[in-house]
Amino acid sequence: MIDELYSREILRRTTQLMHVGHLDQPQAQADRVAKLCGSTIHVELNMQGDVVTDFAQQVQACALGQASAAILSQQVVGASVAEIQAGRDALRALLDGQPADLPQRFADLHILESVKDYPARHASTLLAWEATLAAIASHTPT
Repeated sequence: MIDELYSREILRRTTQLMHVGHLDQPQAQADRVAKLCGSTIHVELNMQGDVVTDFAQQVQACALGQASAAILSQQVVGASVAEIQAGRDALRALLDGQPADLPQRFADLHILESVKDYPARHASTLLAWEATLAAIASHTPT
């Protein structure tokens, strides 16, 4: 049971977090907490138009949250708001056991399909995506 949830690929992804830390002058930021498990994430970003141009994160999460944040962090710079929303929505569908049209940019989210059988883990798996979209929503174009 636990081997299905924490696959070798998910555990490998926990070591691949990118853009860890802070930006010098973030245009927007957001924090999110998964109440059930206590996982937290802080996201900072800069944008030009509707595209993320710089990104930083601080992640204190379980392996699932870290793996999901790693997949996001590897492709978020250069992504449009629509692509990030599509990634989050596809991950939600995947977790709900629904057909998920994963955007090419975030196709690696498929490794998290096993989490669908563990609803208590859904919030931590979505944490990085929710924080990133909250930061985008708080961004005021300059």
